[in-house]
Amino acid sequence: MNLRIIFSFCLSAIYTLSFAQDVVVEPPFWWTGMKNTNLQLMMHAPDIGKSKITLDDKSVELVKVHKADSPNYVFVDINIKESKEAGDVNFKIEFENGSHSNLSYELNERDWNPDDAVGFNTSDVMYLITPDRFANGNEENDVIDGMREGLNREAPYGRHGGDIQGIIDQLDYIDDMGFTAIWLNPVLENDQDSWSYHGYSTTDFYKVDPRFGTNEEYLNLSKLAAERGIGIVMDIIVNHCGHQHWWADDLPFEDWYNQLDTSLVITNHRKETLLDPYASKYDRDQMVQGWFVETMPDLNQRNPFMSKYLIQNSIWWIEYAKLYGIRQDTYSYPYREFMTDWTCAIMNEYPNFNIVGEEWINDPAVIAYWQQDKYNKDGYSSCLRSLMDFPLTFNLHKALNEEEGWSTGLIKLYQSLSKDFHYANANELVIFPDNHDMSRILTQLGGDYDKYKMAIAYILTTRGVPQLFYGTEVLMDNPGTDSHGIIRSDFPGGWVGDSINVFKEINMTNGQKEAQAFCKNLLNWRKDKSVIHNGQFKHFTPENGLYVYFRYDENETVMVVLNKNDERQHLDISRFAEMNIEDKAFFNVINKHRIATAELLSVEANSAAIFEIH
Repeated sequence: MNLRIIFSFCLSAIYTLSFAQDVVVEPPFWWTGMKNTNLQLMMHAPDIGKSKITLDDKSVELVKVHKADSPNYVFVDINIKESKEAGDVNFKIEFENGSHSNLSYELNERDWNPDDAVGFNTSDVMYLITPDRFANGNEENDVIDGMREGLNREAPYGRHGGDIQGIIDQLDYIDDMGFTAIWLNPVLENDQDSWSYHGYSTTDFYKVDPRFGTNEEYLNLSKLAAERGIGIVMDIIVNHCGHQHWWADDLPFEDWYNQLDTSLVITNHRKETLLDPYASKYDRDQMVQGWFVETMPDLNQRNPFMSKYLIQNSIWWIEYAKLYGIRQDTYSYPYREFMTDWTCAIMNEYPNFNIVGEEWINDPAVIAYWQQDKYNKDGYSSCLRSLMDFPLTFNLHKALNEEEGWSTGLIKLYQSLSKDFHYANANELVIFPDNHDMSRILTQLGGDYDKYKMAIAYILTTRGVPQLFYGTEVLMDNPGTDSHGIIRSDFPGGWVGDSINVFKEINMTNGQKEAQAFCKNLLNWRKDKSVIHNGQFKHFTPENGLYVYFRYDENETVMVVLNKNDERQHLDISRFAEMNIEDKAFFNVINKHRIATAELLSVEANSAAIFEIH
């Protein structure tokens, strides 16, 4: 299946010499039976804006043909009636010189019910993978003729060769570890001069980067993962693209990008200005109209054709790849009115889907502003169910690193969740110890393995949807540097010749083995624990270096204890009388010990304990 469908128009025989011209049509194909029956096609070819386009199909209405600022684009609105069956739609193109041609556009039959597009939820744990750095399953696509950047595994910011086939090859490992969703950093084409490995500079919105594989391979990954109960979460960017996108030399409209008519201004990254009732227009405009970096043009979603293009593109990928969710990069950077349109268009088509937005800020009030069902004084609303819980991440680091005091240490975790009143639904938030943009959790904790285990135990038992970064389970770190290229280092065993192979358990250190077993145990235990997925949460203020909280429902109670003391601590359960655990037995999920009575309850030094209470 082609990524950008290219149609050849053979001009009529009135010419002595016949020739053809290529036309790019996006979306490359569509489906019948969509809830929204309207579709807008972008067509690009020399002087196509000077042509007359007609359609002879009673089950598809040609609503309007829009000319662009560039004569080489038209935007064609059609309405696909409910009676339309799958098959080609034939457009007639008549050029100014009297020549004409037919264009066939493919409409496919949907092969799933949109209500079956169920998104990630609290029963899941996401495995975040940077595709270029996980596993090289196909060395033949390491270098692609004609693409700007080749292979350089020695360079931290170079392309290392990881690909979709490598992820497919290791699905058994991901499944065996206990992950139920895979969030992939962007896989779409990034044909940039350098730093293209990370995927955040899109140069073709409908094409998987050939150095990662093909659209068909991405679809196959989704199918094979689904067979194991693992969903694919796609990383999408609607704020910006790469400056070497194929349309860059011939933009459809003069306002296709923001700030094309001014000297380049980089965004100020001041997200507070969007909510601040006293903010200047100057500061707000710089936030949403400024370019992310010089090589990432800021897309103007106030252009209605750009807006529709981006919305349709996201729906196309959900429908095509049967996605389990979307992670939206730089969520607050586009125009907020557009983000409402974008989220609601997706959720209208797929009511059980899920989207998580990235809002990198240590302020629950700002993050809560964007969530669905949140009451905002300015009247803003959206259909965004989930956001990345950065405040919890930052407080987790502080809680484990700081000395215990009235306002330091474990109290930071308590205080973090005490701010949940800001959120319409705190349980929908995605929680994480680290990600691809920050130092790894082991590095954040100074290499302290005991603190690392406490962090993992906390993330997998507190409220929200957990996410772990690839390699966290085998103690990958980045000591002495915060370079993203090092943070996103190659997974050991993903390349032929690696001295350590985690997938095959070859030459792993004792520490790697222990950490992997620790994570695997908790991940697989969590899979079947509805009390962790949907149970209520109750915590008690930290005292004497101990933080205790409970997950409970009508059928089960789980007690979690974080002990930052250098000595084993016995627990006085009288403080927790309201939980009715006095006459119960306890099973420690981590060390597999059974404790007959609450009087014998204790927690090892510098550790986490997770007790099933029976």
